[in-house]
Amino acid sequence: MEPVPDPVTEKSTRTRSPFITRGTPNFMRVTAALFSAGLATFALLYCVQPILPILSHDFNVSPASSSLSLSVSTAMLAVGLLFTGPISDAVGRKPVMVIALMLAAILTIASSLTTSWHGILIMRALVGLALSGVAAVAMTYLSEEIDPMYVAFAMGLYISGNSIGGMSGRLLSGVLTDLFSWRFTLGSIGLIALIAALVFWRILPPSRHFRPSSLRPKTLLINFRLHWHDRGLPLLFAEGFLLMGAFVTLFNYIGYRLMAAPYYISQALIGLLSLVYLMGTYSSPKAGSLTLRFGRGPVFMFSIGLMLLGLCISLFSSIWIIFIGMLIFTSGFFAAHSVASSWIGRRARRAKGQASALYLFFYYVGSSVAGTSGGFFWHNYGWSGLVAFLSVMLICALLIGRSLSRLPEASIASNL
Repeated sequence: MEPVPDPVTEKSTRTRSPFITRGTPNFMRVTAALFSAGLATFALLYCVQPILPILSHDFNVSPASSSLSLSVSTAMLAVGLLFTGPISDAVGRKPVMVIALMLAAILTIASSLTTSWHGILIMRALVGLALSGVAAVAMTYLSEEIDPMYVAFAMGLYISGNSIGGMSGRLLSGVLTDLFSWRFTLGSIGLIALIAALVFWRILPPSRHFRPSSLRPKTLLINFRLHWHDRGLPLLFAEGFLLMGAFVTLFNYIGYRLMAAPYYISQALIGLLSLVYLMGTYSSPKAGSLTLRFGRGPVFMFSIGLMLLGLCISLFSSIWIIFIGMLIFTSGFFAAHSVASSWIGRRARRAKGQASALYLFFYYVGSSVAGTSGGFFWHNYGWSGLVAFLSVMLICALLIGRSLSRLPEASIASNL
């Protein structure tokens, strides 16, 4: 179990620590900058999710085909991570993140002007590719610049920005599409994200602990093999696939369920369901702080258990009970992701950008594969079939989490 920080020691080391510590002005700048980056990233990525039924209607495509507007983004984001992580290891963290976020915002604005379905898919693929330069690099920046004692807490704050971004993108998308059109919605969200990118560029402190590494294929291969020979990292990669796959799949198809009989909920109210993401703003930093008391393994297992509980509650027919189930499910997901994200930085011996990129590669592959595959279960077996599919994924995540929890502390320490 990790030690609880001593207030006296903490105060005396703030001025001499080479890392950014909690309570300092630079800590506030870092957390504010990465909070805004996480907000913009997830708003851009998931703004199409509430309007999948609208896209199905406007372009005359099936629900599974409509979900490709999200799946191609997450798939290309996953592919891009294999390149942007190592690139950031060579050229630096901040430049990669700034350029990537600006490109994604501009491409989203451009997608609002696209008139063909294939054109929409191409633009969404490019948005995902651009966002790959933010996702893994932000995690790596935190693991390098923040005092190790507070990395889990800082990661939780960053993940909370992700949760608000996911909520904001879905909420704005649902409400604005109901009032105006989905084209107006995408253009507006792209403009807001562009402003967030400029704020991020201005306030994020430059890296102090970044050390460039070679982009030579031989070096990349050595680091790649090193990550896969670690006892815990491959398990964390598998967890990313399962957890994100389950999370995205539930939100992909809950709109179809609630807009049909007997609910007939409007598009605006479907967007309002994204308010459950606010639970992530609490659960992610809370999970990070709880790891100091109970360790990563127990907190991680409990968080996955919350996801499974919330999923089972969603089987009830009452709209209010369904909403409670979504709250619990969302809390568990963001808590689990926060713990896993900080765990990657602790286990990686070197090339932390590449290790984070590999985790998020599987994270977003899970989103794409499960998000689209879920359409088969929804179409053929309804909500109960979809819940059964996701339950299997979460049970597998619990079993893998049990293996992670049993890894000795000495094994973890040896990787620092």
